Amino acid sequence: MNMAQHSLSVLDIPTKALQSQTKASLALALLLLISVSCSQDPNIYASYETPPVITAEDAADDPAIVINFDNSTDSLIFGTDKKSGVYLYDLKGNELSYAPLGNINNIDVRQLNDQVFVTATNRSIQAIEYWVFNQDDFFNTSNHADIFSTAVRSSTIPSAINIYGICMGLINSVPVAFVTEDMGPSVELWTLDNAALVGTFDNGGESEGCVFDDENQVLFISEEETNGVLKAYDLSQDLPFESPFIVDSREGNIGGDPEGVALYKTSATEGYVVLSSQGDNKYNLYDRNAPYAFITSFQIADQDGGLDGTSDTDGISVSSFNFGGEFSKGLMVAQDGYNYDGDELKNQNFKIISFKEILNKINLD
Repeated sequence: MNMAQHSLSVLDIPTKALQSQTKASLALALLLLISVSCSQDPNIYASYETPPVITAEDAADDPAIVINFDNSTDSLIFGTDKKSGVYLYDLKGNELSYAPLGNINNIDVRQLNDQVFVTATNRSIQAIEYWVFNQDDFFNTSNHADIFSTAVRSSTIPSAINIYGICMGLINSVPVAFVTEDMGPSVELWTLDNAALVGTFDNGGESEGCVFDDENQVLFISEEETNGVLKAYDLSQDLPFESPFIVDSREGNIGGDPEGVALYKTSATEGYVVLSSQGDNKYNLYDRNAPYAFITSFQIADQDGGLDGTSDTDGISVSSFNFGGEFSKGLMVAQDGYNYDGDELKNQNFKIISFKEILNKINLD
C-alpha cells in the first residue's frame, strides 16, 4: 500500500463584516438565530449513565461496545479513564470492573470468528496495547475485575509518535489499527497480529477521533486543532492518503473541534456516520456513503429531575445491533465532559442512549 505523505493547507474561513446595525437589531438577530438553531436540533435523553470515573477533571474519554451474540442484553461497554485505566460496564451503566492499566486514552473493539480483538493507546508507555479474547470466555468469566488476564494473547507495541487516538479495523479479515499523534499530524497504520507498521501519513493537523468502515474500506477521521474538519480516506482507491474527501468543517456543521466518530449500520454497506461536534455540544449525522451528505444534528439534553445530558464530548461508540427492549435498534455511548448530579459537578462519566429514540426524534425510523 502506498502511504505517500501529503499535507492539507489551512482552510480559508471567510468572515462577514457587520455593517450599520444597532445593538438592538444585532441582539434580535442573534436571538432569532439561536432560536432557529435550537428548534432544528432535537433533544435526546440518556437512558442510563455510568458512575463517575476515579480521576478528577478531564479524564473519561473513549467508550467501546462489545456485543454478546448469545445473550445480547449481557453485552458490555469499555470506558477509558485516560489518566489511569479502563472500566467495564454493563448496558445499564453499572460498573463491573476497573483495570489500572495506565493512561489509556482511546480504545476500540472488533469481533470475528468467536474472538474479541481489543486495542488501545497507552500514553504511559507510548505504546499500542492489543488483546485477543475467546468470545465465550470473555462473557462467561465470573470475575470481570480480572478481565484482561483472560486474554488468550496480548502484546504491547511501541510507537515512534506521541500516541493519542486509535481506531481498529479489519482489512481482508486482518486486524489493523490507525493510531494518531498528539500535537502532530501523523497517523500510523499497523497490522496488529504481527505488530508491523505498514506506514505513516499526514492528516494535516492533530487528530484523535476516528472510525474504520470495514465493509466499505473507508477511514473517517476528525482533525481537531488546525482545520476542524472530518475527513474520509477511501482505501479502495489508488493513493487514498494523498487526497482525502472533506466531509465537513467549521465552515459547515461542525462547532469547534470534531472529536469522536462512530458508525451506525443499517445494512452491510449503508448507514450513518456519527460525529461529536464538541464546540456546540451536538452530534452530527452523515450518510455512510460518498459524498457523505450531512443529514442532521441532535443533542443529549438534561432531563427534568433525571439524568443530565452531555457536553464537551470526546469519545463516542455506536452499534445498530439489536440488544433488546429499549435498545432494539442499537445504542450510543457518549463521554460527558461536564457530569452534573443536580447542581453538583461530579467527575466525568459516560451516558448510554437508545438509538431508537434518536431515529424517532430525527424522523429516520
